[in-house]
Amino acid sequence: MLSAQELKVAYGPVVAVKEVSFHVPAGSIVSLIGPNGAGKSSVLNGLSGLAPLSSGTILFKGKDISRMRAHLRVSEGIALVPEGRRVLAGMSVRENLELGGYRRPAKEVNRDISKMEEYFPVLGKRSKAAAGSLSGGEQQMLAIARGLMARPGLLLLDEPSLGLAPLVVRFIFEFIQRLRDDGQTILLVEQNAGEALEISDYAYVMETGRIVLEGRSQDLRSDPAIARAYLGLP
Repeated sequence: MLSAQELKVAYGPVVAVKEVSFHVPAGSIVSLIGPNGAGKSSVLNGLSGLAPLSSGTILFKGKDISRMRAHLRVSEGIALVPEGRRVLAGMSVRENLELGGYRRPAKEVNRDISKMEEYFPVLGKRSKAAAGSLSGGEQQMLAIARGLMARPGLLLLDEPSLGLAPLVVRFIFEFIQRLRDDGQTILLVEQNAGEALEISDYAYVMETGRIVLEGRSQDLRSDPAIARAYLGLP
């Protein structure tokens, strides 16, 4: 579904992503793992159009979207759920969901809001509440639901477990697996390497802006070097 070739993302003189290449097959969960500052979120910003590429090529369903503006990438089928959730705090839960589907017909949006409320019943119960009044876990559910409102072919998830209680983290990861089982393609950026490798099909390890290792997630989980560096095992 997605092929990224030699992506380079820079913020002024600082090069955050250094000629990174990877692939995301349709119907899979692919993880990017690595320490803080490795460039994982910058990869997602480059894919979504929030950060311009210095060089490289992004092919989505065979189409070159490397220089396409961010809102047009949403129309093509790429949606980003950003790090830190970034819900629109002063707007209601329902308004946040409506904005997620802003490029789609109103009839479809209303139908899909009902679907999101089935996924996350708390969003239905608090549809009129300000998004900023939700707990951290509820806001993460809203952020994911808002991304899904675009009906993306590819869902980009940036640190969905950040700052959440363990029970909520487990719920979120189980839901991500459910999405994959229903056919959703997902690129997951996650510092919680153990959880990411447990639910993903394939993974890339990033350090200082480069991919240093890749492989099937189950193989990486059993790699002693990965276990020591990222999973906290001896």
